[in-house]
Amino acid sequence: MTTASAPGKIILFGEHAVVSGVTALGSAIDLRAKVTVQDLSGSVLIKTKELTLQGFSLDLTSGRLESAQAAHATRYISAVLREFDVKDIQVCIDSSLPPAAGLGSSACIVVAAVAAISAHHGLGLSLREIAEISYRLEKNVQQGLGSPMDTALATYGGYLQISQDIQPIDLPPLEMVVGYTKMPHDTKSEVEKVQDLKKRYFELVDLIFQAIGALSEKAVPLIREHNHADLGRLMNVNHGLLMALGVSSRELDELVYAATGAGGALGAKITGAGGGGCMIALPGAAGVDALMVALRQARGVAFKVVTGCEGVRLEGDL
Repeated sequence: MTTASAPGKIILFGEHAVVSGVTALGSAIDLRAKVTVQDLSGSVLIKTKELTLQGFSLDLTSGRLESAQAAHATRYISAVLREFDVKDIQVCIDSSLPPAAGLGSSACIVVAAVAAISAHHGLGLSLREIAEISYRLEKNVQQGLGSPMDTALATYGGYLQISQDIQPIDLPPLEMVVGYTKMPHDTKSEVEKVQDLKKRYFELVDLIFQAIGALSEKAVPLIREHNHADLGRLMNVNHGLLMALGVSSRELDELVYAATGAGGALGAKITGAGGGGCMIALPGAAGVDALMVALRQARGVAFKVVTGCEGVRLEGDL
């Protein structure tokens, strides 16, 4: 039996603008997905339990489903198993990340699965190979929309700055709070919506993208210098720009306003594609607890997270 785990992620700055080559800043967080593989003669069985889903299983050998959601929810693991042509195996997924929330749940599941299968079958894949394979598989499942940042953060951890390429960046950890709207988002539709807006009003949208990129770059020294007050101000500006692009929602805005209002956050913004999913907030003097209470009172699900966390790792061979 072999278990590997990989972290989820948040985008601190740069959503949507990064699609057009503008700088973005992302970080691995300490919410993780675990994938355990073990030998199972005569079958290929996937079992999963996630934060917002009831447990179920999918038998790829017989096609037997224990849930109508099984084929959709396990499509990433199925892609990994097909990639390595794995037989006689049971794969168990245990994720603390809500799916379709903008926290990189699919990327960390793919990365953890690739790492676990590599270790279990003695393939000896390097971190670079794990990242490359995982990105290709996630992108294929998402019909070309997978982001290299998600699988890179799940593999390497820490912080990454992305524009034309991806660069690791050494920054101290941040304690933040994630607010989940409990509404899944559709990354493809949100990206297409913004890109269509850009085609219609290129000069205006391009200026917004450039402003978002400038925020991503200005945030780096602020994090390094522990200047949380100014970092929070930049988060608020970034959220306003994302609202201007039309990717916020009433539920997201309510969580942002609750965070910066009753929650006393220094700043708050969407993380991910928007339209649903999650927002992030930087605690102020009132602390994490007050912030989490405010988000829950605004009908959100609140998670305390730490940024800059470790990437994929083996949890042990049993």
